[in-house]
Amino acid sequence: MKNTRREFIKIGGLSIAATGLVAPFMKSCVSENNGNAKHNLKNEVEGVEPVNEQDYARRLDRLVDSMVKENIEALFIEGSTNLRYFFNISWWLSERTFGPVINTKKEPVWICPDFELERAKEQIPEGHEIRTWAEHESPFELMADIIRDLNIDREKIATGPSVRSFISEAFQRSLNTDLMDGSMAVNMVRAVKTKKELEYMDLANRITKKAYRYGFSKLEEGMSRQELSNHIRFAHSEMGTSGSGGPYFGFTSAFPHGTRQVRDLHDGDIILVDGGCSVEGFRSDVTRTIVYGKPTDRQKEVFNTVLKAQQEAHKAIRPGVACGEIDRVARKIIEDAGFGPGYKYFAHRLGHGIGMDGHEYPYLVKDNALLMQPGMTFSNEPGIYIYGEFGVRIEDCFVVTEDGAEMLGGMITQDIEHPFGDET
Repeated sequence: MKNTRREFIKIGGLSIAATGLVAPFMKSCVSENNGNAKHNLKNEVEGVEPVNEQDYARRLDRLVDSMVKENIEALFIEGSTNLRYFFNISWWLSERTFGPVINTKKEPVWICPDFELERAKEQIPEGHEIRTWAEHESPFELMADIIRDLNIDREKIATGPSVRSFISEAFQRSLNTDLMDGSMAVNMVRAVKTKKELEYMDLANRITKKAYRYGFSKLEEGMSRQELSNHIRFAHSEMGTSGSGGPYFGFTSAFPHGTRQVRDLHDGDIILVDGGCSVEGFRSDVTRTIVYGKPTDRQKEVFNTVLKAQQEAHKAIRPGVACGEIDRVARKIIEDAGFGPGYKYFAHRLGHGIGMDGHEYPYLVKDNALLMQPGMTFSNEPGIYIYGEFGVRIEDCFVVTEDGAEMLGGMITQDIEHPFGDET
């Protein structure tokens, strides 16, 4: 498939390519479900520029700048997405403490079990000091020694957002001080994406949408959830990722995160699929809802309400607007249509941050006063769920731009029969 158009998203002086729609999709994805619709699936990630040492160095510099803003001089993180994001290190969690003391004085100083030193050297950046502790020794006393040697103010020491409580509590005892919460220092770096990170996410979202489109071309009466899921997984694989999509049919679509109840595909069923993939560790999250057969007036009413909520929320996005305001805009559309109040039918927040984690800081939820910034990425996923009938959710990820927002991956829902837009 070749791109037919290219758009550029302006974000704080950066430009990222948002690939346009690629090939005419069936006028109605349902009308050709039993036909011979073919999609030329090819490797989409071949040639993608990976994250390099300079990218990791810049991330760490941004983290130190963020620590200074939060009045933090030393920050400890351990094995988690944060360790992968800042250092490209994957380290399984155990009772043995391992991780860097990131600080404003010098390069990070690492705490490492002595018997793991050689393995750690394979991953820790060259030039970083590594201090070890033997099995009978305390890593928490080692932490206190590092703080003293760096001449760090004990009132300005923090732990990252995913550090386990037994570690933070033991550190506090060894340092004889209360530790700060370093969540904001870490989260705000990851929340604002770089040009390269946005390109990864744009591609990941486009791949997932193409995979759904392929799966929908294979629909057949009586097919199981697993069969449709297999088609979607196959399409992701052909495009070079290990993504997936979880479908629900008919009344089971009313469960926002699924149900144990089993229903195979019948004529007139709502089909709701939610899933994603990742490119260079950065994730997509896409939900599409269609009807197998001819949609009823009731299905159209609910679908059009959800689509309008997504569209109006998207129009309201711009830098300086509170995250909670975007949820309010979407929820008002749904309530005004009679599907309220509050969480009665629109049962969850409007959206979540997304990046290397499928759900990450920050969130589009009521009363969240955090102001949106260019480069922040979220899902926009309003829904209406009516138990005993069906559910509808439409989800696309977006990036906040200098003067609004842009959907990642293109292929934006036009109506119930055009879930991937007008591709002509």
